[in-house]
Amino acid sequence: QVQLVESGGGLVQPGGSLRLSCTASASGSKNPYYIMGWFRQAPGMEREAVSFITRGGGATYCADSVKGRFTISRDEAKNTVYLQMNSVKPEDTAVYYCAGKRSNLSLRATCTSANYNYWGQGTQVTISS
Repeated sequence: QVQLVESGGGLVQPGGSLRLSCTASASGSKNPYYIMGWFRQAPGMEREAVSFITRGGGATYCADSVKGRFTISRDEAKNTVYLQMNSVKPEDTAVYYCAGKRSNLSLRATCTSANYNYWGQGTQVTISS
């Protein structure tokens, strides 16, 4: 089974930057996930779709609050997707989960957690002074 392993979380001051990484541990094989991306969940809140990217590099930003601040990218050679988070705010504080989908999805379906059946363990991001 191909696992999704996140890294890069931590404590950052408001206005700072952070880069999350998610690697599909495919053991030298081609990354099986056509779509990879990020959800986040803050305490007491529902899981929220953040951003996703296809194997071809097509990016979707589901959360309006991150548009213009977050950038998603993908390195197929490393089986890794990145989420560059700039100008972070306290409301970005959450556990960020990587998710993968082996097939394509419509735009609306891309931002729906029920359509993903491969998940990472999550990485905590805390934005605080």
